[in-house]
Amino acid sequence: MADDVLPDEAWLAVLSELNGMGPARLRAVLALGAPPRMWRRIVDGSIGSAVAITPELVREWQAQAARTDVEHRWNQYRHSGIGVARWGSAAYPGTLVDDPEPPAALFIDGDLGSLQLPRVAIVGTRRCSRYGTDVAFELGRDLAAAGVCVVSGLALGIDGAAHAGALDAAVAAPVAVVACGLDRVYPSRNRALWRAVAEAGAVVSEVPLGVPPDRWRFPARNRIIAGLADVVIVVESDVTGGSMHTVAEAARRDIAVMAVPGPIRSPTSAGTNRLLGEGCAPVCAAADVLTLLGLSAAVSLRRTPRRPPGPLGHRVLEAFCWQPVDLEVLVQRTELAIGEVAAAIEELLSSGWVARRGVWLERVAAA
Repeated sequence: MADDVLPDEAWLAVLSELNGMGPARLRAVLALGAPPRMWRRIVDGSIGSAVAITPELVREWQAQAARTDVEHRWNQYRHSGIGVARWGSAAYPGTLVDDPEPPAALFIDGDLGSLQLPRVAIVGTRRCSRYGTDVAFELGRDLAAAGVCVVSGLALGIDGAAHAGALDAAVAAPVAVVACGLDRVYPSRNRALWRAVAEAGAVVSEVPLGVPPDRWRFPARNRIIAGLADVVIVVESDVTGGSMHTVAEAARRDIAVMAVPGPIRSPTSAGTNRLLGEGCAPVCAAADVLTLLGLSAAVSLRRTPRRPPGPLGHRVLEAFCWQPVDLEVLVQRTELAIGEVAAAIEELLSSGWVARRGVWLERVAAA
């Protein structure tokens, strides 16, 4: 394929790969002309007169461009199955076209068709409780079952649980936005989930192939999550961190934010409870979100009924008070023998009322 017939997306991809070419700088470069033209200006070294960059960076780009075989690099994208969408093109998500900071390029593994559906972003902390994991999974599952595209960041914790729930529904396909090249799976523990999301829906990034997940890229990624959503839900979060950055980006775009209430003593619910105090609508079930979206709240749930606990199990279950506890605390609260409490815990674990995390036990279901 001759260079003069390569698509604009090929030149856009190699422009994105230049050292120091972040999202804002790429938008500034492309504001001056089409990707092939701007690549030629980089090759001949004239780009510095149009963009505020140092002479050192101009020379670095020129040297990097001289080493780049654009056709070969484009074929690598094609053979990897990675699509490239330029801002404003037919393949580019319409919801981001008028965004305050639209990605100049999006790299896509999968099919973005589900973005035509109502979209809800589900975000939260990586260091979530079992309560948060279960709620995120159930919201992802029930919203997807109702025909809502679940958007999140494929991180450990809340993000991954929401994606897993959406996949479990097997109705509306999820979309993940990541902060690295689509050939650099991060976190590696979510490799299977990443693949499943890409096969069912799509994994997207504004970062070209080969780029690692640098720390600064995560806040940049969060603006895309917010920009794709009709509603942002925070399941668990402390008062700072990535979830609150996504909330700020949603507010900047006038996108509704909802929050899941949590225990007042739990640090992982400090941020969500603060959001509720500031006026965000609470989420106790998918129906709350569907109502805000103007959709039917008749969600088809696929739940296996739990075996009711016996009298002893019920007594121990009530002693949890929705807080992580250890065996000793339960013995004190119930005033039962340690053997009786241990037996009741095993019953509650096996029937799905309680989950264990290390020495801690946590109630995960209401009677």
